[in-house]
Amino acid sequence: MTARRAAVVGAGPAGFYTTDQLLGEGFEVDLYDVLPTPFGLVRAGVAPDHPKIKSVTRVYEKTAAKPGFRFFGGVELGSDIMREDLLERYHAVVYAVGTATDNRLGIPGEDLPGSHSATEFVAWYNGHPDFADHEFDLSATRAVVIGNGNVAIDVARMLVLDPDEINVTDTADHAVAGLAAAQVEHVVLLGRRGPAQAAFTNPELRELGELARADVVVQPEEIELDEYSRAWLESDDADPTARRNVEILRGYSELPPPSKSHRIELKFLRSPLEVLGEDERGCVGGLRVVRNRIEPDASGALRAVSTGEEEVLQCGLVLRSIGYRGNPLPGVPFDERRGLIANQGGRVCTEEGEPLHGEYVVGWIKRGPSGVIGTNKKDAADTVARVVEDASASNHVERPSPMPAIRKRTGAWAITCVSTSTQSGLPRQKRYSRKAPSSS
Repeated sequence: MTARRAAVVGAGPAGFYTTDQLLGEGFEVDLYDVLPTPFGLVRAGVAPDHPKIKSVTRVYEKTAAKPGFRFFGGVELGSDIMREDLLERYHAVVYAVGTATDNRLGIPGEDLPGSHSATEFVAWYNGHPDFADHEFDLSATRAVVIGNGNVAIDVARMLVLDPDEINVTDTADHAVAGLAAAQVEHVVLLGRRGPAQAAFTNPELRELGELARADVVVQPEEIELDEYSRAWLESDDADPTARRNVEILRGYSELPPPSKSHRIELKFLRSPLEVLGEDERGCVGGLRVVRNRIEPDASGALRAVSTGEEEVLQCGLVLRSIGYRGNPLPGVPFDERRGLIANQGGRVCTEEGEPLHGEYVVGWIKRGPSGVIGTNKKDAADTVARVVEDASASNHVERPSPMPAIRKRTGAWAITCVSTSTQSGLPRQKRYSRKAPSSS
């Protein structure tokens, strides 16, 4: 019997977990990515001072070494290769492209010089090729990072790391120089809701207390819990991570006055209203915010409600980290409201909810930007189960058409296998390229 063939579009964690499980089910798998190198956000999104997290690529390298696997880097769906090409030539096509676009605040002044998305900043210091040429003015002494998730913490931490802490990481060379020259001394980490609702993981929040030259500042009044949050934390419905976060924050609030040269200050229950300009240059000069309170909505879920009380936070740099949304792929049904590929349990479906034959989705572009890297393993298992179920329902396996020549923008296309390991905090890469066959 002819082997079943699958195409996985997107070589991040979700794509690799899906590939591994499809190989285990007897599929031959071609893994595509728009970048010339694999690993997605593990390479371009994880903070450079977290090498242990990046070591998960060793698992993906084992997948890449299995029979039946091929990687095609530098290939963009809709430009270099079409959706129709994939559907004609594979028994299953799985989209694992992630959510690459950041959410916007939608407030006046958001596009002033000195106001950026965390997505751009993270990609810049990780050496993503699309952002390597970006420039960030880090001459301000005070910055505000908007968001209460791990990416927001990563950005705040990178701004105040000692140069010696940065030099032993795999931060991109241009960013090492830029961060070393940065004059940011005070970073405010701003949350729309309260400390009980913060989305930090415990290790990330605890790590702030281990910085060489920066103190963590939490004013006692910032972690005073409202009656609704307190009742939720004491209930069986509360997330243990949230309980521990509040304990860690309470510990920070009891620390002695800051004594180091830099600081990260956490503030809660504030929503941005306007990024304020400064002088004739029109650069960022401050952030106007409104204070919030926590109230339950009609369903009982806790939400932030404006009190109408405003204040201005002085700053010269604003970085927003308030979530991500996906970009539509040519011809693939897309849920504009949620910013995800329309799907039911991993099967791509029409607006009417009808599953499309042979098309599947996995990872953040399936469920939204939530969870940690490992969360994608179970998510991949759920989607692959649908693929196998549908394949088992087929009476026979047709051999797909040969792959056409790839419409490359520059040069010949190649299969590129990249292995990354670290020694003394510096990356070591091995690259292998060979001409791709026109058919298989």
